[in-house]
Amino acid sequence: MKYLVVGLGNPGAQYDDTRHNIGFDVLNRLAKDAEAPFKVDRLCEKTEVKHKGRTIILIKPTTFMNLSGKAVQYWLQKEKIPLDRLLVISDDLALPFGKLRLKPKGSDGGHNGLKDIQNVLQTQLYNRLRFGVGSEFAKGRQSDFVLGKWSDDEFKQLEERLELCIDFIKSFTTIGVSMTMSALNGK
Repeated sequence: MKYLVVGLGNPGAQYDDTRHNIGFDVLNRLAKDAEAPFKVDRLCEKTEVKHKGRTIILIKPTTFMNLSGKAVQYWLQKEKIPLDRLLVISDDLALPFGKLRLKPKGSDGGHNGLKDIQNVLQTQLYNRLRFGVGSEFAKGRQSDFVLGKWSDDEFKQLEERLELCIDFIKSFTTIGVSMTMSALNGK
């Protein structure tokens, strides 16, 4: 059984370790733990990991955040993966730092990456794991905040939060979205 897990972010070293690239950070950690290096492929960097008989295809779109839908649609179709086995990981300003929330559907919440995926797929019915980055920014400075680096305090807590994200992914691919939400949302 195949799953597609998409980490949202922007390509390029200038975006490394920024709040907006948490999706890339999660997938980088999972790939490193599985010793599965990413390779450049069509519209993304891609690798595969195995977990309990499942193949988890990890992609980091290279289309920039606001055009993520093209890569998602391409790989869903190419790998013949149904929409219910898609998981998109993104940053979320509406959640406090480090709070994780898995949902099987929902609005884009003003997130341009999710908005593009929704527009391209023509549905809000796809799983997403939202990683809270907080909202500690002055009015009108949202873009600077999400494209900014983690604070020292956030960085210290990031390791444990990344591990929990990996637990979410593994759980999602083995027991499904509903049971994973019951077990892990709110941790």
